Amino acid sequence: NTLEKYYKGYRKPTVRRTSQTKDKKKAFKTLVACLLSLRTQDKNTEKASKKLFSVADTPEKIANLPIKKLEKLIYNSGHYRKKARTIKHVSKIILKKYKGKVPDTEEELLSIKGIGRKTANLVLNFAFNKPALPIDIHCHRIPNRLGWIKTSKPEQTEIALKKILPEKYWKEFNSLFVMHGKTICKPISPLCSKCPINKYCKKIGVIKSR
Repeated sequence: NTLEKYYKGYRKPTVRRTSQTKDKKKAFKTLVACLLSLRTQDKNTEKASKKLFSVADTPEKIANLPIKKLEKLIYNSGHYRKKARTIKHVSKIILKKYKGKVPDTEEELLSIKGIGRKTANLVLNFAFNKPALPIDIHCHRIPNRLGWIKTSKPEQTEIALKKILPEKYWKEFNSLFVMHGKTICKPISPLCSKCPINKYCKKIGVIKSR
């Protein structure tokens, strides 16, 4: 609740904003935005998403795009060659196996090559409003720093958090902790003096803070 109030006026990550539209294509666009967001900054995800969706925003359109054109459209996202192949493959599977509709179960999403746990959980949570906990580096690092859990891998963090975090907080957990990790609770020398939850934090592993 404290973090939610603190970041109320902040611009949410691209993937979250993509999922909050009333667009009928939002599940597919959320999935693609997730794939574009891997290993890159949010501003780059936004640029690449806008460019791609202005040309192709359905599995069919992306499947029919020449690979070089697709690479050019998503160039801003970094690792664009690998991402282009993944997005094209995922689009073809959704067309062939799921009649153009993004599946809404964890099992089906994870069965598609190129979709990992974080992406599957983001799509389930954001696009389908299903209880899921997408864990990225911030969502893994900060709960460990706070002293909530003691885990070494994101997969372990997901399991541990599900045991202690009430389901009603799962929906906004990823967005809030990503914003917190990028603005205040940074990996090195976090801004503890500005942190709204400073008094609740055990500062596990923090050597230097500001």
